[in-house]
Amino acid sequence: MDIKDLISSYQSAVREQENELQILKRKIFRTGTLRLALVLSVLAVAYILRGSTAAAVTVLSSGLLLFLVLLKHHDRLYRRKNYAETKCRYLAGELKGIEYDFSAFDGAGHRTDPGHRFASDLDLFGKNSFFQSVNRTVTSFGTEKLADIFLSPPENREQILEQQEAVRELNGKYGLILHYTVKGMLTGKDRLDTASFSHRPFFHGSRFWNICVYAVPSAYLAMAVLALAGFVSSVYFGGLWVVTFALSAVPSKKVQRISELFEEKTGVLKKYSSLFRIMEDESFASAELDRLKSALKPSGSAAASKAIDRLKTYCDCLGLAFSYPILFFFNPVLMWNVKYAIKIEKWIGEYGKHIESWFSALAKFDSLASLAIFAHNHPGYIYPDIAGEWTFEAKALGHPMLHRDRCVRNDVSMTKRPFFIVVTGANMAGKSTYLRTVGINHILACTGAPVCAAEMTVFPCKLFTSLRTADSLNDNESYFFAELRRLKMIVDCLRAGETLLVILDEILKGTNSIDKQKGSLALIRQLVAMNSNGIVATHDPVLGSLEKEFPENIRNCCFEAEIEGDRLTFSYRINEGIARNMNATFLMQKILFEP
Repeated sequence: MDIKDLISSYQSAVREQENELQILKRKIFRTGTLRLALVLSVLAVAYILRGSTAAAVTVLSSGLLLFLVLLKHHDRLYRRKNYAETKCRYLAGELKGIEYDFSAFDGAGHRTDPGHRFASDLDLFGKNSFFQSVNRTVTSFGTEKLADIFLSPPENREQILEQQEAVRELNGKYGLILHYTVKGMLTGKDRLDTASFSHRPFFHGSRFWNICVYAVPSAYLAMAVLALAGFVSSVYFGGLWVVTFALSAVPSKKVQRISELFEEKTGVLKKYSSLFRIMEDESFASAELDRLKSALKPSGSAAASKAIDRLKTYCDCLGLAFSYPILFFFNPVLMWNVKYAIKIEKWIGEYGKHIESWFSALAKFDSLASLAIFAHNHPGYIYPDIAGEWTFEAKALGHPMLHRDRCVRNDVSMTKRPFFIVVTGANMAGKSTYLRTVGINHILACTGAPVCAAEMTVFPCKLFTSLRTADSLNDNESYFFAELRRLKMIVDCLRAGETLLVILDEILKGTNSIDKQKGSLALIRQLVAMNSNGIVATHDPVLGSLEKEFPENIRNCCFEAEIEGDRLTFSYRINEGIARNMNATFLMQKILFEP
């Protein structure tokens, strides 16, 4: 499938949903009209038959039954309508996304961190960010999990390959992840503190209350048998009721506390049970997805969705204990309030320890579903080879955020350690874009997602960039000192024995040209000596002299600008060697001095 086929499939799906919506709206209108007609008809017939009580009651009862059937049908149609509207809205958002408008999706701006190793340099989070272009998570914890994966991509080759396999499988089950995404959008992004499900049992561990739950109903049953047999007077029921009513009222505060504590939390749990059920009902071939599914059904326990449904039933029943009919009959006769308090505490004891793992599995599935949708939306991308030893080699590497019709793709090759590419070139010629292209695709490769390349082989390692460094008035920190501090972080990581891919743009911009030149030369020499790899972009052609000093470990590449008369053009193609043409003077002349 190419991009045209993808667009066509989305457009076809939108039209299909719009047609479905029109049909559902007509059905809802007809059902509503039929309900109104039924009510009026039943009332009219009942009025006509008012002389016969039995006939009137029969008509009213039958009418009520039919009304309830129509009401249930009406609710079912409304749920289908909401689903179709949500699906239509999602598909419309994806169509915009294909044209690089990602406004329908969350960029997780709250995860922006200027001090991170690469997030700020690569525009990872926020409006019009790379994360926004990928993120299709439907849960708050799924969003956080996907952000964590991007901020700290796996470095274990086997883990990455497993994630690749999972993304491939989910991409092949696009109908499943589309259904999952729409159901998740209907659920909403409620937050749930899974740790707050810990609860110190009061009723479940009490022998007295556990005996009462069985003893009190048994006492009423025994009293009924004795009364029917004529051994005792039915008057004694009143005395028994007074005693058991008082008994059921004793723990009312503790019961109410349990009800208030778990009612809201259970409501949030219930919202997610449909997402759990989607995972539970599907068969997965990949090891990663199978593990996530297994986490939803611990050995010897019910599946997450069924367990949550059970807890919701218990909480609903406990809530009824404070309504008047239940309060005066079921509580004293059946110990209703204590019975369901015990059931909830027992449930917490059995399943409370699993809730965190359930939501951890859902968060991971949510993040993998996003990566699978990313793969689906980029049919021309490829899954990279994950190497067991250092290499970073790619053919026709492009930046995913650049429009496909304007993106100029370039190659990159670093197949030994240590090795650095020194990129020289004019302003606006493409150096910074090239650096970000390498960085973004490295992250994608390590998350198990496809990359924007024709071929790619990468060794999973930590990425460290220094592309844009900001000074800090709050910390009384100069631009130069901030940059030095960031470079020191790189050196410290290398001294600790970490394998890094280092990407630097214009080293030591915050000092004069002589110091900058000397410092830049010294830093690259040190990075080579520390067995590191990376790319350094610079305007200073002097750094190109390092290739002669380290012919096996440094290669010069450049982006050229072509100046012909008063025209400045760029090919954005990387070439071997040191850049010959610089354009700062030309641009100053055109922008500042020409009228």
